[in-house]
Amino acid sequence: MEIQQLNKSIDKYSSSLTQKSRAAFAALCNKRIVACGSYLLKPQQPDQSEYILLRGIVRTFLLNTEGKEITLSFFEENTILPPYVTRTEKGKSLLYCEALTDCTFAEMDAKAFEVLMIKNLEIRDFGNTVLRQELLNKVHKEIRMASWTAKDRLAQFRKDFSMLENRIPHPMIASYLGITNVSLSRLRKQS
Repeated sequence: MEIQQLNKSIDKYSSSLTQKSRAAFAALCNKRIVACGSYLLKPQQPDQSEYILLRGIVRTFLLNTEGKEITLSFFEENTILPPYVTRTEKGKSLLYCEALTDCTFAEMDAKAFEVLMIKNLEIRDFGNTVLRQELLNKVHKEIRMASWTAKDRLAQFRKDFSMLENRIPHPMIASYLGITNVSLSRLRKQS
């Protein structure tokens, strides 16, 4: 396991974890490599894990009723994917998670992590912080989609994901912003 990279990921959410708690957290983790273009998750496939993205870029998405991909979010290195409880139902994934570059994850059994949260107050606080952040991200995105202009949504995307615009396919960004690829091209030319 890449302990230094794992600690960077932990610090993004809580820098107050003691070394003892970090060691207990790391003991649950296994390294998992996912190649660019591969899927970590697919709807209806069994999934029993929590995932920390140590290196790379991934996106979560769904298919609409016409089979078109709708990007939900992007994740860059040192971020935690949506928690198990928010992205699964009855032990099966609710969404796709695609590696947009070669990726390295720290993967842990969700039930083992839950047991650790019960035993360790620091880890419980960490887990609750991750859940709160996930909820905040979703609410903020809903507000932007409902009440912001496409231009403002693009500006926020650039703040949130400063390096992604030139690294990932623009149709994925357009889908995330809720606009067409043509509209995204037009907006990019204006700015």
